[in-house]
Amino acid sequence: MAGLGLGYERGALVFAGGLLIVAALYFWTKVSHTLLFWAAFILTRPLGATVGDFLDKPVAQGGLQLSRLYASLALLLFMGACIFVIPQRAAPTSRNT
Repeated sequence: MAGLGLGYERGALVFAGGLLIVAALYFWTKVSHTLLFWAAFILTRPLGATVGDFLDKPVAQGGLQLSRLYASLALLLFMGACIFVIPQRAAPTSRNT
């Protein structure tokens, strides 16, 4: 998102906002879950790239200048925390009886 002058933080917020919209559509509308899955799948790539750039780019370029190892570990810890904290539940099934 540097081409638009948003910086890494605002760029990440743009893509995270898109994912929040997809989540809201999932929970509160009848939009195709397949379509929403693919929308979320597509939005995760630029979000991950933006956050990754923020973590490992030099401070002069707006990043935190972490090594790739520490940036990767930070992302791994964040994902693990999300998996641990966010409750996992089975998808509802429909039965034709």
